[in-house]
Amino acid sequence: MPISDENIRKALSEIRSQERRRFNESVELIIKLRDIDLKKPENRLSEVVVLPHKLGKPVKVCVIATGDLALKSKEANADLVIGREQLEDFAKNKRLARKLQRGYDFFISEAPLMPLVGRTIGPILGPRGKMPTPIQINTPIQEVIDQARRTVRIRVRDQPVIQCRVGTCESSDEELTENIQAVISRVEGRLERGSRNISGIMIKKSMGSPISIPLQ
Repeated sequence: MPISDENIRKALSEIRSQERRRFNESVELIIKLRDIDLKKPENRLSEVVVLPHKLGKPVKVCVIATGDLALKSKEANADLVIGREQLEDFAKNKRLARKLQRGYDFFISEAPLMPLVGRTIGPILGPRGKMPTPIQINTPIQEVIDQARRTVRIRVRDQPVIQCRVGTCESSDEELTENIQAVISRVEGRLERGSRNISGIMIKKSMGSPISIPLQ
Protein backbone atom coordinates (compact mmCIF):
# COMPACT_ATOMS: atom_id res chain seq x y z
CA MET A 1 0.00 0.00 0.00
CA PRO A 2 1.47 3.40 -0.97
CA ILE A 3 2.82 5.64 1.79
CA SER A 4 1.02 8.98 1.75
CA ASP A 5 2.95 12.21 1.26
CA GLU A 6 0.99 13.66 4.18
CA ASN A 7 2.28 11.00 6.59
CA ILE A 8 5.84 11.60 5.40
CA ARG A 9 5.49 15.35 5.96
CA LYS A 10 4.12 14.77 9.46
CA ALA A 11 7.15 12.61 10.30
CA LEU A 12 9.47 15.27 8.85
CA SER A 13 7.81 17.87 11.05
CA GLU A 14 8.50 15.68 14.10
CA ILE A 15 12.19 15.21 13.36
CA ARG A 16 12.57 18.93 12.64
CA SER A 17 11.14 19.65 16.11
CA GLN A 18 13.90 17.62 17.77
CA GLU A 19 17.01 19.27 19.20
CA ARG A 20 18.92 21.18 16.56
CA ARG A 21 22.63 20.61 16.10
CA ARG A 22 25.21 23.07 14.93
CA PHE A 23 25.72 21.30 11.63
CA ASN A 24 23.49 20.37 8.73
CA GLU A 25 22.34 16.91 9.76
CA SER A 26 21.54 14.24 7.21
CA VAL A 27 18.03 12.85 6.98
CA GLU A 28 18.07 9.07 6.79
CA LEU A 29 15.41 6.61 5.69
CA ILE A 30 15.10 3.23 7.41
CA ILE A 31 13.04 0.42 5.89
CA LYS A 32 12.50 -2.75 7.91
CA LEU A 33 11.73 -5.92 5.96
CA ARG A 34 9.91 -9.11 6.90
CA ASP A 35 9.32 -12.62 5.59
CA ILE A 36 12.51 -12.57 3.52
CA ASP A 37 14.99 -15.43 3.46
CA LEU A 38 18.35 -13.67 3.34
CA LYS A 39 20.13 -16.97 2.86
CA LYS A 40 18.95 -16.82 -0.74
CA PRO A 41 21.26 -14.61 -2.83
CA GLU A 42 18.35 -13.23 -4.86
CA ASN A 43 16.94 -11.64 -1.68
CA ARG A 44 20.15 -9.74 -0.90
CA LEU A 45 19.38 -6.45 -2.54
CA SER A 46 22.07 -4.25 -4.01
CA GLU A 47 20.60 -1.35 -5.94
CA VAL A 48 21.34 2.23 -6.80
CA VAL A 49 18.47 4.70 -6.87
CA VAL A 50 18.63 7.99 -8.74
CA LEU A 51 16.71 10.50 -6.66
CA PRO A 52 14.66 13.43 -7.96
CA HIS A 53 16.70 15.86 -5.84
CA LYS A 54 20.27 16.24 -4.65
CA LEU A 55 21.27 14.90 -1.26
CA GLY A 56 22.36 18.25 0.15
CA LYS A 57 25.85 17.04 1.03
CA PRO A 58 28.76 16.26 -1.29
CA VAL A 59 28.68 12.93 -3.13
CA LYS A 60 32.23 12.29 -4.33
CA VAL A 61 32.54 10.81 -7.81
CA CYS A 62 35.63 9.12 -9.27
CA VAL A 63 35.85 8.66 -13.05
CA ILE A 64 38.17 6.07 -14.59
CA ALA A 65 38.93 7.18 -18.12
CA THR A 66 41.57 8.03 -20.71
CA GLY A 67 42.00 10.55 -23.48
CA ASP A 68 39.13 12.85 -24.36
CA LEU A 69 36.75 11.32 -21.82
CA ALA A 70 39.26 11.95 -19.02
CA LEU A 71 39.59 15.59 -20.11
CA LYS A 72 35.81 16.06 -20.27
CA SER A 73 35.44 14.44 -16.84
CA LYS A 74 37.81 16.99 -15.34
CA GLU A 75 35.90 19.79 -17.05
CA ALA A 76 32.69 18.34 -15.57
CA ASN A 77 34.22 18.67 -12.09
CA ALA A 78 34.61 15.00 -11.28
CA ASP A 79 36.20 14.75 -7.83
CA LEU A 80 38.92 12.45 -9.17
CA VAL A 81 39.93 11.19 -12.61
CA ILE A 82 42.29 8.23 -12.88
CA GLY A 83 43.62 6.30 -15.86
CA ARG A 84 45.22 3.02 -16.80
CA GLU A 85 48.55 3.69 -15.06
CA GLN A 86 46.90 4.60 -11.76
CA LEU A 87 44.84 1.41 -11.87
CA GLU A 88 48.04 -0.59 -12.16
CA ASP A 89 49.45 1.33 -9.19
CA PHE A 90 46.38 0.49 -7.08
CA ALA A 91 46.81 -3.17 -7.98
CA LYS A 92 50.29 -3.07 -6.45
CA ASN A 93 49.23 -1.16 -3.33
CA LYS A 94 46.09 -2.51 -1.65
CA ARG A 95 46.29 0.11 1.09
CA LEU A 96 45.93 2.89 -1.48
CA ALA A 97 43.10 0.98 -3.17
CA ARG A 98 41.23 0.74 0.12
CA LYS A 99 41.78 4.46 0.70
CA LEU A 100 40.32 5.12 -2.75
CA GLN A 101 37.26 3.02 -1.92
CA ARG A 102 36.67 4.86 1.32
CA GLY A 103 37.17 8.29 -0.20
CA TYR A 104 34.63 8.15 -3.03
CA ASP A 105 30.94 7.35 -3.10
CA PHE A 106 30.51 6.42 -6.76
CA PHE A 107 32.77 5.20 -9.53
CA ILE A 108 32.27 5.57 -13.27
CA SER A 109 34.49 3.89 -15.87
CA GLU A 110 34.78 3.93 -19.61
CA ALA A 111 33.69 0.49 -20.77
CA PRO A 112 37.00 -0.61 -22.40
CA LEU A 113 38.75 -0.24 -19.03
CA MET A 114 36.28 -2.40 -17.08
CA PRO A 115 38.29 -5.66 -17.46
CA LEU A 116 41.32 -3.89 -16.00
CA VAL A 117 39.17 -2.38 -13.25
CA GLY A 118 37.93 -5.87 -12.40
CA ARG A 119 41.48 -7.18 -12.03
CA THR A 120 42.90 -4.24 -10.08
CA ILE A 121 40.44 -2.47 -7.78
CA GLY A 122 37.41 -4.67 -8.43
CA PRO A 123 38.14 -7.03 -5.50
CA ILE A 124 37.99 -4.05 -3.14
CA LEU A 125 35.11 -2.11 -4.71
CA GLY A 126 32.89 -5.11 -5.49
CA PRO A 127 32.13 -6.36 -1.95
CA ARG A 128 31.14 -2.83 -0.96
CA GLY A 129 28.74 -2.37 -3.85
CA LYS A 130 30.95 0.24 -5.50
CA MET A 131 31.87 -1.38 -8.80
CA PRO A 132 32.00 1.37 -11.43
CA THR A 133 29.14 2.09 -13.77
CA PRO A 134 30.46 1.41 -17.29
CA ILE A 135 29.86 4.08 -19.92
CA GLN A 136 30.76 4.49 -23.56
CA ILE A 137 33.44 6.96 -24.57
CA ASN A 138 30.91 9.30 -26.24
CA THR A 139 28.54 9.37 -23.23
CA PRO A 140 27.69 12.91 -22.00
CA ILE A 141 29.82 12.69 -18.86
CA GLN A 142 28.42 15.84 -17.25
CA GLU A 143 24.95 14.26 -17.13
CA VAL A 144 26.34 11.02 -15.71
CA ILE A 145 28.22 12.83 -12.94
CA ASP A 146 25.22 15.00 -12.07
CA GLN A 147 23.07 11.87 -11.86
CA ALA A 148 25.61 10.12 -9.63
CA ARG A 149 25.38 13.02 -7.20
CA ARG A 150 21.65 12.33 -6.86
CA THR A 151 22.15 8.62 -6.32
CA VAL A 152 21.96 6.49 -3.20
CA ARG A 153 22.94 2.88 -2.72
CA ILE A 154 20.54 0.47 -1.00
CA ARG A 155 21.82 -2.87 0.23
CA VAL A 156 20.45 -5.82 2.17
CA ARG A 157 22.95 -8.39 3.35
CA ASP A 158 22.72 -10.12 6.73
CA GLN A 159 19.99 -8.04 8.36
CA PRO A 160 16.50 -7.29 6.95
CA VAL A 161 17.03 -3.53 7.11
CA ILE A 162 17.73 -0.86 4.50
CA GLN A 163 19.15 2.51 5.56
CA CYS A 164 20.19 5.36 3.30
CA ARG A 165 20.49 9.12 3.22
CA VAL A 166 17.69 11.00 1.43
CA GLY A 167 18.75 14.61 2.06
CA THR A 168 19.58 16.98 4.88
CA CYS A 169 17.70 19.17 7.31
CA GLU A 170 18.26 22.04 4.88
CA SER A 171 16.37 20.16 2.15
CA SER A 172 12.74 21.20 1.74
CA ASP A 173 9.91 18.91 2.83
CA GLU A 174 8.93 18.53 -0.83
CA GLU A 175 12.42 17.42 -1.83
CA LEU A 176 12.72 14.98 1.05
CA THR A 177 9.24 13.56 0.44
CA GLU A 178 9.95 12.94 -3.23
CA ASN A 179 13.34 11.36 -2.47
CA ILE A 180 11.79 9.10 0.19
CA GLN A 181 9.03 7.99 -2.15
CA ALA A 182 11.58 7.21 -4.87
CA VAL A 183 13.50 4.85 -2.56
CA ILE A 184 10.37 3.17 -1.20
CA SER A 185 9.05 2.63 -4.73
CA ARG A 186 12.31 1.00 -5.85
CA VAL A 187 12.45 -1.25 -2.78
CA GLU A 188 8.85 -2.37 -3.21
CA GLY A 189 9.53 -3.15 -6.85
CA ARG A 190 12.40 -5.44 -5.90
CA LEU A 191 10.62 -7.36 -3.15
CA GLU A 192 8.82 -10.58 -3.97
CA ARG A 193 5.62 -9.46 -2.22
CA GLY A 194 6.11 -5.74 -2.62
CA SER A 195 4.87 -3.64 0.28
CA ARG A 196 3.80 -6.76 2.17
CA ASN A 197 7.49 -7.50 2.73
CA ILE A 198 7.86 -4.18 4.56
CA SER A 199 7.21 -4.18 8.30
CA GLY A 200 8.10 -0.58 9.09
CA ILE A 201 9.41 2.69 7.70
CA MET A 202 11.14 5.39 9.74
CA ILE A 203 13.10 8.56 9.18
CA LYS A 204 15.70 10.15 11.44
CA LYS A 205 18.25 12.91 11.62
CA SER A 206 21.91 11.95 12.02
CA MET A 207 21.77 12.63 15.76
CA GLY A 208 18.03 12.28 16.34
CA SER A 209 15.56 9.59 17.33
CA PRO A 210 13.74 7.63 14.58
CA ILE A 211 10.16 8.62 13.79
CA SER A 212 7.83 6.01 12.28
CA ILE A 213 5.81 6.73 9.14
CA PRO A 214 2.42 4.96 9.16
CA LEU A 215 2.24 2.33 6.42
CA GLN A 216 -1.33 3.28 5.53
